[in-house]
Amino acid sequence: PRHDTMRLFGPSLLLLEYLAFSDSASWKVDHPGTLYSWEGACVWIPCLYKTPYRSKPLESFTVYHNFKYDNITKNFTGTILYTNKEALPYPEKSRVEFLGNYKNNCSLHIKTVHVNDSGQLGLRMTAGTDKWMEPINLNVSEKPPPPHIQLPLEIQESQEVTLTCSLNFTCPGYQIQLQWSLEESAVTLISMDPKTVSTESKLTFHPNWTHHGQNLTCQLKDNSGEMLSQEMVQLNVNHSPKLKIEISSGKATVMEGESVIFTCLVISSNPEHGDISWFKDSTKLIMQKTNVLTLSTVTKRDSGKYHCQSFNSVGAGKSEDVVLHVQFTPEPSSVQIVPSPANEGEMVELTCTSLAYPPPTNYTWYHNGQEVQGRREKNFQIPKLLLCHAGNYSCLAENSLGPGEIGQEAELDIQYAPKGVTMVIQNPTPIREGDDVTLVCNYNSSNPRVTEYKWKPEASKNKSFPEVMMIRKVTWDVKPITCEACNLWCSKAPFVTLDVHYAPKDVRVMKISPRTEIHSGHPVLLRCDFSRSHPMDVRFFWKKNGSFLEEGQELSFDSISPEDAGHYSCLVNNSIGQTTSEAWMLQVLYKPRGLRVSIAPQDRVMEGKKATLTCESDANPPVSWYTWFDWNNQNLHHAAQTLRLEPVNVKHSGAYWCQGNNQLGMGQSPPSTLTVYYSPETIGKRAALGIGVCLSIFILAIWGVKVYRSWKKIREQQELQENSSGQSFFVKNKKIRRAGLSEGPHSLGCYNPAMEDGISYAALRFPFGETDTPGADDVGTSASVSNMEDMVTYSVVQKRRVGDYENVAPAFAEDEEGIHYSELVHLGSGERPPAQEGVEYVTLKP
Repeated sequence: PRHDTMRLFGPSLLLLEYLAFSDSASWKVDHPGTLYSWEGACVWIPCLYKTPYRSKPLESFTVYHNFKYDNITKNFTGTILYTNKEALPYPEKSRVEFLGNYKNNCSLHIKTVHVNDSGQLGLRMTAGTDKWMEPINLNVSEKPPPPHIQLPLEIQESQEVTLTCSLNFTCPGYQIQLQWSLEESAVTLISMDPKTVSTESKLTFHPNWTHHGQNLTCQLKDNSGEMLSQEMVQLNVNHSPKLKIEISSGKATVMEGESVIFTCLVISSNPEHGDISWFKDSTKLIMQKTNVLTLSTVTKRDSGKYHCQSFNSVGAGKSEDVVLHVQFTPEPSSVQIVPSPANEGEMVELTCTSLAYPPPTNYTWYHNGQEVQGRREKNFQIPKLLLCHAGNYSCLAENSLGPGEIGQEAELDIQYAPKGVTMVIQNPTPIREGDDVTLVCNYNSSNPRVTEYKWKPEASKNKSFPEVMMIRKVTWDVKPITCEACNLWCSKAPFVTLDVHYAPKDVRVMKISPRTEIHSGHPVLLRCDFSRSHPMDVRFFWKKNGSFLEEGQELSFDSISPEDAGHYSCLVNNSIGQTTSEAWMLQVLYKPRGLRVSIAPQDRVMEGKKATLTCESDANPPVSWYTWFDWNNQNLHHAAQTLRLEPVNVKHSGAYWCQGNNQLGMGQSPPSTLTVYYSPETIGKRAALGIGVCLSIFILAIWGVKVYRSWKKIREQQELQENSSGQSFFVKNKKIRRAGLSEGPHSLGCYNPAMEDGISYAALRFPFGETDTPGADDVGTSASVSNMEDMVTYSVVQKRRVGDYENVAPAFAEDEEGIHYSELVHLGSGERPPAQEGVEYVTLKP
């Protein structure tokens, strides 16, 4: 059916469309020029077309057979095989199938063609007003035409060559195959494009010289395998000469003295060969250039491989080797030992080699000149070598012609590790710790000789005497020592343990009892122990804090006391030396004792300073907490060891004591007294306060005097008269009077250096007369008096350390202060009496 055919050849049609030609001004149709087929087959016409530029699509498509043009009707006539006009009937409608389209494809498929179909086909195409007739030649033969074989110009042996068998036919509805006569794989190619319609078979193979002159056939077969036609060619394969040697006697084995003729036959050569050459054991025989080689009176030296050789333009040809055997008795034999040298304990194989033909069949073996019984083979194996197998070996070979001769001996060299390795100590006994020890490594035998010595543990090597090892300052715990003597292998000597004498080791003090802590008053037992000693005969000694105590392994205390605490060590000695243990601290636990309070910087402290009280104690374990008490046994609630008072004042004076506590109990100190005294600043402040009080009283007294001045004047005069006999006077020391003081005419100033910070002068003022007036520069006035009346003046005088008056000695200590009151009484009114030079009198009433 048409649809099946379209589905089968769809890809081919697409290929044809792809190959459509480019735009042109006229019609353009592309197809094979001539199509070939035969009776009963089919025709496949690949075709592509292109309408003129801007032409309408193809409207009419008609296929004519043997068409003609009618000039009258201006149309083509002929048998119509196909037309797209369905209304037009034609007899060949079922045989022709249009596979193209109305765009660019005009492919046709004609089924079951006949011989009378040969001729010219015409493709009539119309597109609008554009028309075109395209002729196609069709050649249909009665029988299938033979395929065509294409050979390369030159075929050479062993070189790859490709042969082509082709037929200008292919039709999908009619299956064919091309088959070669050679049993080689071939590749079939089908071409269905507008240029070519063909079927090809390509045969690729490597020809050899035997293919030369052979007939090669390519057969055309149908789908059932029936041969339709064939073509035959003869192969011409170029190859090098092929040669073969023939022997005159027909055999290649001869006896010494016989003659042998070799003939070199050329089996094939294309092109012709050149001269022939002869070779023996791959060595060219110079004098032989013919195809015949004659050997007269052969000897065993003529035995070997022979071949002949010739050349042509392709290359050299060589015959197969012919081995000529000349029979003779065995030659003197030789022995090969594998491996050599051999190792003790390994397997070794000895081989007897002797040139002879026929080969030897019987062998006799000799070891150091003595026949080895039971050994008749060519190979002599020793599964496990022993030292007794070492020596010289020889053999005797024998063949069917007779025995040969014993050749040169071969030595079996057996190598082994050093034997009898021992180690010798060269030191006198006994060996002490710290001595230098010398050891020597010896051995009995070795093959090959010893080249190296190894020591364990490793030590520095002695280059001059490698078999000697020196141990400098040997230790008591030196490890076992061994040595190795080495050639290709190493042999180890038995380990040697040095018997080193040494002083006691790991000496230590052990507490036997009590198992727990040591408390004061408990019994205590100490023991001196050690881990090892050589020799074991030892003595024990005890020391406390470096001082000798006693001898013996144990040290006991019936009732331990804190005074027994200290660093204890024990000494153990033997004949080699003495070892002292590490000091062991003996700690005795006891409650606090000997508590006392220390005061720093001292027990008398000025107020405002710092005082530090420390509770000193003796206890083990140390005091964990403290309690402080004052002079009233009042708990100060201070738990530290140190009590700091800063700043200290007078109220801190008193006795202090403390208590100390640890896990074992409590101790109490006796009281210690702290005395705090006033500072100069405090004393000055208190003195100033007293002076202020006195001044206040003094001022009140002045006011009282003003109130009662009238009646007090009379009373004072009476008292003055009554007590005139008891008046005291003082001589004023004028030399301490300040010169720069400005005074009034009726004042007398007294300078008191001790009162510089307070009142420096006392003003003595007398009642003014009628002509007297107060001075503008009067200072220090205690009171003013009106009406020129008599008055009493009180002044505060601070007493100096040195007397202010010449005739009065100090009545108080140097550091005492005092307030003194003086009363000045004016004896009468009127002018002031003249002052006496250098002396002033004052009346002081207590």
